[in-house]
Amino acid sequence: MENLDLITVEIAYAKRLEQVLLSIQVSPETNIKQALEQSTVLERFPEINLDKENKVGIFGKVVALNQSLRNGDRIEIYRPLIADPKEVRKQRAAEGKKLKKGD
Repeated sequence: MENLDLITVEIAYAKRLEQVLLSIQVSPETNIKQALEQSTVLERFPEINLDKENKVGIFGKVVALNQSLRNGDRIEIYRPLIADPKEVRKQRAAEGKKLKKGD
């Protein structure tokens, strides 16, 4: 029997070689941080650090941990970037210029 007072949300987290998508039921007043704490994802992936490194979002849009949830929301936990994409592009462009000069 389904409790009509609860909403269903999904929690998505992906590592390089492992992905998880959990479906949990929470009360409508639950925020993102509370939902993550109620799920098993923080125990399963102890490297997740919500206070400093990992940002969260709902359907690809970064939001605050105190964001309230709606039925059907997908909470996504983002891993920190290893390298700044802008810096990587600048380095590639600089390397390309060096190669062209050396021809």
